[in-house]
Amino acid sequence: MTDLATVIHSTAFKDVTKPITSATGLPNICYIDDAFYRYEQTTLFRPNWVAIGFGKDVPEPGWVKPLELAGVPLLITRTPAGQINVFQNVCRHRGMILVDSHRKLRGPITCPYHAWAYDLDGALRKTPHIGGPDNNSHAAVPHCDYPLIKVRAHLWMDVIFVNLDGSASPFEVAHADLIERWHEFNRDWHHSGADSSFALTVKCNWKLAVENYCESYHLPFVHPGLNSYSRLEDHYDIMDARTYAGQGSHVYTPQISDDGRQFPAIAGLSDKWRTGAEYVALFPNLLLGVHRDHMFAIILRPEGPDRTTEQVEIYYADPAASGLDFAAMRQTNTRLWHDIFIEDIGVVEGMQKGRHADGYDGGKFSPVMDGPTHHFHHWVATALIG
Repeated sequence: MTDLATVIHSTAFKDVTKPITSATGLPNICYIDDAFYRYEQTTLFRPNWVAIGFGKDVPEPGWVKPLELAGVPLLITRTPAGQINVFQNVCRHRGMILVDSHRKLRGPITCPYHAWAYDLDGALRKTPHIGGPDNNSHAAVPHCDYPLIKVRAHLWMDVIFVNLDGSASPFEVAHADLIERWHEFNRDWHHSGADSSFALTVKCNWKLAVENYCESYHLPFVHPGLNSYSRLEDHYDIMDARTYAGQGSHVYTPQISDDGRQFPAIAGLSDKWRTGAEYVALFPNLLLGVHRDHMFAIILRPEGPDRTTEQVEIYYADPAASGLDFAAMRQTNTRLWHDIFIEDIGVVEGMQKGRHADGYDGGKFSPVMDGPTHHFHHWVATALIG
C-alpha cells in the first residue's frame, strides 16, 4: 500500500517547490498510482474551481446534464429563468440517482424510485404517497427543508465551474488576474454545434496534458506545421499568477480560407490582439485559447491515473460566424485544431509510459523554456504539501 504522507512530505516532493534552476519535477507516483490519483481528487479538485461543462450543454430551460466529479454525481440544470444551477444528482429520499442521461425534460426532475419530484431550481415539488396511499404530504417532511443539494457554480467564457467543498474564494476573486488579463474577451461567445466540437481520449495522466499545453518548447519538434508560421521565437511564457500558466504568440495569422476570408473579429480590441493569441491552463483542468475572432476551451476529465478525456469546444466572437456562410471555414478551423491536438497524443502517452521507469526522478527543467511547466508542478506540490 502506498504511504502517501511519506511521499508528499519527502525531500523529493519538496524539491518540486524549489526555484526552477534547482527544482525537480513531480515524482512518478503522481502519474501512475491509484491511491495518489484518488488523493488528488480530494486535495486538488474538491477545494478549487473545477471546469465540468459548458453553458451550451443546457441551451434552453428544461435541459439537464448528469456527470461525475471526484466521485460525486452532479447534475447541471437550466431553469425557466435561464439560470444555470449545479446540484448533487441524488434524491433526498433514498439517495437514488435522479437523471441518467443528457436530455431536455418535459416536466420536473423526477426520481425513478419513488417519484419525488424537484423543480429545476432544486425545490422539492412532489412527494407521492409519502403519508400513505393518495396522501402526498406529511408534517415530518416539509418540502422547503429538502431541496436538492446545491453545489457552488459559476459561468465564465461559457464554461461551468464548480467548487465541491465550498471552501474556494469567489470565482471572481480566485481568478481575478486572468479575468482582468482577458477582460476584452469577457463577452458572449457563439457556438455553432457539432462542427465546432470534438473529444479526444488519451492514455495519460491529466497532469501531462496540462504540462504539454503550457509550454511552447515542443513546437518545432511536435508541431512543425504550426511552427512554420508561429515559430518558437514568436512565443512568450505566461506565469503572472499562481492559478494559471501558459504561452502566447505574437503572430496569430490564420489562413482558414483559400480566398483570404477571415472570421469577423471582436470590434475595438487593443492592438496587441491584432496578431496576438494566448493559451493558458487554468488549474486544475481547463485549457483555454483566445484569438481576435474565436476561442476554444478544453475540459480535461480524468478517468484514472493513466486515462484522460479532452472535450474541445470552439466558439466564435461574432454570431455571423456561426451561420451557413462560414460553415466551410468553421469545419476547416476545427480540423486544424483537431490535427494540432492529435499531434500531442504521442508525446503525452510516451511520457505516461516513461513514468514507469523507476530510475526517473521527475526530470530537470530548462530554466529558460520550461517555466510554465514548473509553475504548474509548483502549484500541484504546494497544494498537496499544504
